[in-house]
Amino acid sequence: MGSTGEQPFILIAEDEPNIASFAKMYLEAAGFRVEVAGRGDVALERIAAERPDLLLLDLNLPGVDGFEVTRRIRQGGAGMPILMLTARDDAVDKVVGLELGADDYVTKPFDPRELVARVRAVLRRSDAQSAPPDPDIPPVLEVADLRVEIGPREVFVRGEEIALTPKEFDLLTALVQARGLVLSREQLLERVWGYTFLGDSRTIDVHVRQLRRKLGDACPIETVWGTGYKVPARR
Repeated sequence: MGSTGEQPFILIAEDEPNIASFAKMYLEAAGFRVEVAGRGDVALERIAAERPDLLLLDLNLPGVDGFEVTRRIRQGGAGMPILMLTARDDAVDKVVGLELGADDYVTKPFDPRELVARVRAVLRRSDAQSAPPDPDIPPVLEVADLRVEIGPREVFVRGEEIALTPKEFDLLTALVQARGLVLSREQLLERVWGYTFLGDSRTIDVHVRQLRRKLGDACPIETVWGTGYKVPARR
C-alpha cells in the first residue's frame, strides 16, 4: 500500500482544480495523505509507482478517461478501491463505471462530510478484506454449482473460476452467508460498503446484475420486489 504509517494515501484524479483542491483540503483535514493527478494517463503512472490506498476518480479526464482508467486497473488485477466522481445527472455513466469495477460513486457537487464518510467506509471494507479469516465463517460456501472460497476470495461455477471485482465478491458472500434471509438494499450497503446512512440503491442493483451476468444460471440471488435480495435456504 502507499500509506505512510497510519496515514492512508488517497490519489485524486480530477482535472477541475477547484474540485480537486476542495476535496484534497477536506481529506487532508480528515487525516489522509492526498495527491492530485489532472490527467488519466498521469493517474495511471502514479498508481503504478505509488500504489495509493484509494483512487478518487473523475470520469471525464483528459488523456485517458476515467472509464479506461478503471478498466486498466481491474484488468491488471488490482483490487484498489475506486470511488468515482460523477455529475448528478449522469446516471448512465454511473452504471457503466460500476460495471467496469468501480466500488461506488459520489455525485458532484458533493458534501465534503459525505465524501470523507464514504472514503472511510470503503477503506474500512478494504482493510477487512485483508484481515485474517473469521474462524466463525466457513472457509467454503457452496450453493448448488456455485463454490465461494473465502480465504483466497475465489468463486467457481462447476469447477471453473469466475473473475469478480472485490465488491461483487463481497456482495455475493454477504448474501450466501445470509441464506434464507431477505436483505434490504440498505442492509447490503451497510454490510458490504460500510455505510451507516442511506446510500443510492443503484450501486446494489448494478452489482447484482453483474453477478447474474457472470455467474449465469448458477447465480443464486433472487429479487424480493419492494424489499431487497436473498439467496434461498434451499436451492
